[in-house]
Amino acid sequence: MSGRAKSRHRKVKTGFIIRTAAMLMLLGGLALLFIMPIALTITNSLMSQTEIAANYGKIFTSLTGDRTYVSDKVQLKLIPDIISFSQYLTAFVKTPDYLLKFWNSVILVVPIMVFQIIIALAAAYCFARFDSKLRSIIFFSYIILMLMPYQVTLVPNYIVAGWFNIRDTRWSIILPGIFSPFAVFILARFMRRIPSSVYEAAKLDGCGEWQIFTKICIPLCRGVIYSVAILVFIDYWNMVEQPLVLLGDDALHPLSVFLSKINASDAGVAFAVAAVYMIPPLLVFLYSEDYLIEGVAYSGSIKG
Repeated sequence: MSGRAKSRHRKVKTGFIIRTAAMLMLLGGLALLFIMPIALTITNSLMSQTEIAANYGKIFTSLTGDRTYVSDKVQLKLIPDIISFSQYLTAFVKTPDYLLKFWNSVILVVPIMVFQIIIALAAAYCFARFDSKLRSIIFFSYIILMLMPYQVTLVPNYIVAGWFNIRDTRWSIILPGIFSPFAVFILARFMRRIPSSVYEAAKLDGCGEWQIFTKICIPLCRGVIYSVAILVFIDYWNMVEQPLVLLGDDALHPLSVFLSKINASDAGVAFAVAAVYMIPPLLVFLYSEDYLIEGVAYSGSIKG
């Protein structure tokens, strides 16, 4: 290799290293920016109410209804002066309302996630396997419903819940969530990518539709099922509009609604409850991260 070629190779290598370092710094800064609220929530939940009032008092005072200008600087502290678990004790021992709202969230979200996946698998299999004009019309209707924001369908859901006499009950949240078109659309799009030769080979081996569905289709869709389950869980774990409109009884509200009622006196408790409230979505994501990546990557690896 000549000296000129070596010099050019060195410049290319140096440019590549500089671009890589700049990209890593940019991504690291963005990651730090997104992680900062989580870190602040966890560390602030370990502070005493007095320390929180000293750091954020002006902000929480402005939330009480008085429109005041926050002239003082807010202190964003990652390390508390004294670590205190009194906020957790108050939230989950002395004040059972927060723990009750947490279990309300679990009772609402887990059935929605499980049964939405089950119904979506069956519906998506029918959309993928059977071709007809009626199927195309119904699937197009699913797409239209999925594109609509929930606020558009909130009034019809409210009216239908009144017809079935389930308004102000958990069923008014669970039933519309179970039959949501989102999971059906994602799973149907994936199942249609499975080659028809796979189904034909299974039929030649003597498999019926049920065996093809349970032993071939579902195992191939495992990654996508996990991906959809994560998205459905996080979506309904953070729901606010549905419970506010369909559940008149505050005792049935999930923690996502209860957390919005923050005031100056309960700011420390709100930090503690928010820290606990983040645990299920984080665990679901961390446990199923590989499946989520596999589902996204594998969705493009099967060609119909």
